[in-house]
Amino acid sequence: MGFVIRWVFAFVLLAATYNPTEWNFVRWSAANAETNLSMTVLFGLVLLVGYIIYLRATLRSIGIFGMVLILAVVGTVLWVLYDQGIVNLDDPTLNTWIALAALSVVLAIGLSWSIVRRKLTGQTDVDDIDE
Repeated sequence: MGFVIRWVFAFVLLAATYNPTEWNFVRWSAANAETNLSMTVLFGLVLLVGYIIYLRATLRSIGIFGMVLILAVVGTVLWVLYDQGIVNLDDPTLNTWIALAALSVVLAIGLSWSIVRRKLTGQTDVDDIDE
């Protein structure tokens, strides 16, 4: 259940930033930056904090290579689904949602990897204390 919660939060973070609907930060800030600059900056900083948390944890646990590997696996699953006729990639809106789901899976795995590794191997990841 913990992984699902991390995935949902990653998906919400990405979808809140941009999605094909009109309900996202990019479109809202473009329309309201002049009249609500303080709110735009506040929401942008809140999103930035979320990205820093997810990206830092992901980079520390699986690194760039792990992120690319997970994206490759997700992309290959999509390729198989497309080849089997299960998914049609002609719709740009669907493609955007698929990209959001794929990126959120990468972030969720990155945030969860230390927990999975500890359960599988019994080894604990310890951060440097000098930071």
